[in-house]
Amino acid sequence: MLARSDRYIIRAIFGLTGIVGLGLVTLYSFISFITEIDQGDKSMGVLSIFKITVLTMPAGLYVLMPLVAMLGTLLGIGQMAAQSELTALRAAGYSNMRIGGAALVAGLLLGLLAVVLGESLAPAGQQAAERVKVAASSGGEVDRGVRSKPLWLRDGGNIYFIRSLQSRDRFADAEIYRFNDKLQLGSILSVEKARHLDGLWHLSGVVETQFEDDAVRVDELGEMDWHSGLDPEVLELYVLEADTVSAAGLLRLARYLESNGLDATDQRLELWRKIIAPITVMAMVLFAVPFVFGPTRGGGAGQQLLIGVLVGVGFHLLNEVSANLGVLYGWTAPVAAGLPTFALLLYAAARLATAR
Repeated sequence: MLARSDRYIIRAIFGLTGIVGLGLVTLYSFISFITEIDQGDKSMGVLSIFKITVLTMPAGLYVLMPLVAMLGTLLGIGQMAAQSELTALRAAGYSNMRIGGAALVAGLLLGLLAVVLGESLAPAGQQAAERVKVAASSGGEVDRGVRSKPLWLRDGGNIYFIRSLQSRDRFADAEIYRFNDKLQLGSILSVEKARHLDGLWHLSGVVETQFEDDAVRVDELGEMDWHSGLDPEVLELYVLEADTVSAAGLLRLARYLESNGLDATDQRLELWRKIIAPITVMAMVLFAVPFVFGPTRGGGAGQQLLIGVLVGVGFHLLNEVSANLGVLYGWTAPVAAGLPTFALLLYAAARLATAR
């Protein structure tokens, strides 16, 4: 059970974190809104862009959560220091580690909030925003719309080339290249339309081109049912951006790609980044605590805010560099995703232990 003083520290962090989060997300969303108006699809109206901006706010908060947590901790505990409350706590026997432990509890709760955002609210908001974007571009509502763009997919010995992905369970104007065990092209199915119903793909406007030993035969099949491991869930996960997919979705997509002999490095890396995200939030919170014990305490909230922004942006860049270096040099996904976070966590703990 937390002591009253510990709960007081946590409330102080939460209060300022909420204010910082509201301010940064508002600024982030405003910039996104202006950018979308300036560079977005001209067929979308201001109302559609506003809807998209609102729906992507949880994703923006998820991206900003480490910075929000650090600034909230800096200002929250800094306010306590300015009012001599920290001095009173330390005079009463509170050690730096005890104060850091209370802040770490706040970081854990904020990390859990990041999990909720990353696993539920942000993906749902991003996908809903994508549906609004597709509907606005096409002039009507699209059921669970997915970006309409050509894509290549593999399922066992079949290679799909889909020119128009209309929704997660519908596509049009596609070819299915069928290979045998010797990787020789056996036939090509040209498909006008496809829809997933009752566990099967119902194909229409099908023309089959078969390659025999010394001849090519073309048959018009009309309609047919097609068994495939390429179900709508996998199709949707494959074409969405990695940061709009939950950890469970990324795991499923990685397994699907690996089962078909495809590279799943990006998906595995993004999966581990999502797993480590709450630890990153905790590390940023713990890193902020020693600042109120050092020279920056006399510099006021402005100096603390500047330091927090610089550290937050620097850490974000370091995270991106680590991920890219991991892909370049073949690091394992946990190392590429977690190295900056755990290095920061150790450094923060060492600073806190030696702070005066």
